[in-house]
Amino acid sequence: MGIDGAEEGVELSLLGEEEREEASRGLANGEVEEDEVSTLKRPIGAKDKRNMVLLCILYLIQGVPLGLALGSVPFLLREHLSYSQLATFSLASYPYSLKLLWSPIVDSVYFPSVGRRKSWILPMQFIVGSLMLYISLNVQKLLDDPADNIIELSAVFTSLVFFSATQDIAVDGWALTLLSQDCLSYASTCQTIGLNTGFFASFTVFLALNSEAFSAKWGIPHLSLATYLKFWSVVCYSVTLWLLLFKKEDKEPANDADMSIKAVYKTIWSICKLRHVQILVVVHLVAKIGFAANEAVTSLKMVEKGFKREDLALVVLIDFPFQIMGGWLAAKWSRGDKPLRPWLIAFVPRLLLALVATLIVLWFPKPPISTGFFFFLIVHTVLSSFASTVQFVGISAFHTRVSDPLIGGTYMTLLNTFTNMGGTWPKWFVLKGVDLLTDATCQVADGIHLQTTECVSDHGKAMCKDINGVCITRRDGYYAMSAICMILGVLVLIGFIIPRALKLQALPTSVWRIKME
Repeated sequence: MGIDGAEEGVELSLLGEEEREEASRGLANGEVEEDEVSTLKRPIGAKDKRNMVLLCILYLIQGVPLGLALGSVPFLLREHLSYSQLATFSLASYPYSLKLLWSPIVDSVYFPSVGRRKSWILPMQFIVGSLMLYISLNVQKLLDDPADNIIELSAVFTSLVFFSATQDIAVDGWALTLLSQDCLSYASTCQTIGLNTGFFASFTVFLALNSEAFSAKWGIPHLSLATYLKFWSVVCYSVTLWLLLFKKEDKEPANDADMSIKAVYKTIWSICKLRHVQILVVVHLVAKIGFAANEAVTSLKMVEKGFKREDLALVVLIDFPFQIMGGWLAAKWSRGDKPLRPWLIAFVPRLLLALVATLIVLWFPKPPISTGFFFFLIVHTVLSSFASTVQFVGISAFHTRVSDPLIGGTYMTLLNTFTNMGGTWPKWFVLKGVDLLTDATCQVADGIHLQTTECVSDHGKAMCKDINGVCITRRDGYYAMSAICMILGVLVLIGFIIPRALKLQALPTSVWRIKME
């Protein structure tokens, strides 16, 4: 990909006139950038280790609601809803991608006696715990008839994701001051470990324990969604109480900058006007197009073809240690002078593995699957998640490096928002596209075919069966959407992402900062 031939020095062509002069002065004076200091190999201190554990726990609390809203609940609803209806529920993930809109409030408004970050983390975690308790008391009613309750389901889980996203803003900002300068690149590793642990606990692990077949096979109690939500509600309350009583936040250093809500919004707008920031935003928005269909639909298609939820959980449990290892390695690889190198390199295996995933769905054998094929699925999952983790940690480490700690929550949120949006905005179009491009008919007696888009869902197939028909899918829109996404992904990667990313990583840290009045 030409990554090893990256240009040395600063690519001043990305900067405006004033920024070029400032960067030139800094280089001429031998300015030592903060990211250069972070490349020194120093042992991790005991305080940093304790704070890393804390960050992992705080990110874990975020991962649990996300695993429910983006993972297990869509799986549970898949048996009753079409892909178009699932697209409506997928809107629940949008607050996590739009949190930039209220992040300046989180950075500006706080109680000094409590701490800038704890002022938001404590109430948000309490609300998340209370919401999960509320859902646990009403979840059975909502899931009994999800088609009629799809709006209420979407609203409840959207609220859950909204408050989790607000907590994330504060945690991201706290990470910039909680860890020492030399360990900042490990903040993304803590995020990976915490988020992934919570996400998979609420996704595949829960789906397995929620499966009656899995419980009967291994002789363990069946875990209901209501019980699971009550457990995590207690965890949220416990962690919140511990933070309130035993964890003190360091006092904010004296600073003459105006930190009012208006000033922070104005500053973030000034950051958004920087040309290199705008280019990075566009890179984020198109970076995940290539594997959008794979991430949104492949798992659903595999379950649709007979892959058991408990087998999926086993695959992910085997894969989890590799994710942690990938996060740790990516953090170390991102500490050099080319922090985006691991992120760029991982594009190639991710695109190739997305193609393999499409072929797996195409040639998926009828159950029961053989041991050899199951082992192949494990290898594919491990490789896919490893590449995904390397990209996530690599780009997060880059964000941590260039963000200004003074408005850390907002700056990190700005960059992470567009990273998340890059994976969120294609999902709705992919799910809609699968339905639109699917040619499904319901064949009834005497060879009569009834055209119906509902034949793509289990609910639609059941309705077809009720009229003594057989649902026949002549063309599955998944394969067309997968091909479209991968072709676009390759073109965008070669023509836009690689050349722009190489220039962005060569810029000095100073040009990413805006001086507050």
